[in-house]
Amino acid sequence: MSKYRFARGLCQQSAIFVLYRIAMKREEAPHTMTPRKEEIFKVAARLFQEKGYSATSMRDLARALGLKPSSLYSHIGGKEEILRKICFDNAERFLDGISQVEAMPQASAAAQVRALIKLHIEVALHDITSLTVFNDEWRHMSEPWLSAFRAMRRDYERRFLRIIEQGIAQGAFKPLNPHTILYTILNAVRWLHYSHPKKRAISPKQLEDDLVTLLMEGLLHTTTSTS
Repeated sequence: MSKYRFARGLCQQSAIFVLYRIAMKREEAPHTMTPRKEEIFKVAARLFQEKGYSATSMRDLARALGLKPSSLYSHIGGKEEILRKICFDNAERFLDGISQVEAMPQASAAAQVRALIKLHIEVALHDITSLTVFNDEWRHMSEPWLSAFRAMRRDYERRFLRIIEQGIAQGAFKPLNPHTILYTILNAVRWLHYSHPKKRAISPKQLEDDLVTLLMEGLLHTTTSTS
């Protein structure tokens, strides 16, 4: 990719982020996050997880909340508003997490990848319902939200990939294809929102230790420490 195309891509992404922020401020102004609205988002996330976004109607949501559909619209503009909040809140959670990992003082690439694996596990265990919606239903967003969300996903994956490439260049990781490593890690933690650990005879700490060990041992040269 030429420097011009790369710079143009960054400018386009920046414009999308600005548009997203402006639109969100306009949207949030008449509908502040009240306790009632928090309940609406929580119930909607559960319905999206159980039935799917497309199969869930505003009437379904109103019924689950014990409200009339007309009353529901006094709290939110529509079900896509809920989907956007779930998706962007989780995207920002991951971007904040990788920023903290990148800022780790004198951390090795192995330590950074280990921290990112733990980030995915912690997010999944914290709010399994909204993460399911984040992973499975984001494609239902309309523009420009969909492009903004995709840009955030690409940004996260690009930064994760850069850490992996650094580890390979330093000889800490096996000389495998960095994209193969990245998507193997991401898919290895993706199952958490399909099979909730609480349903299994395993503690969150054991789950974290087991996943980190499995993934890191496949990645590292045998003489490299993950600490």
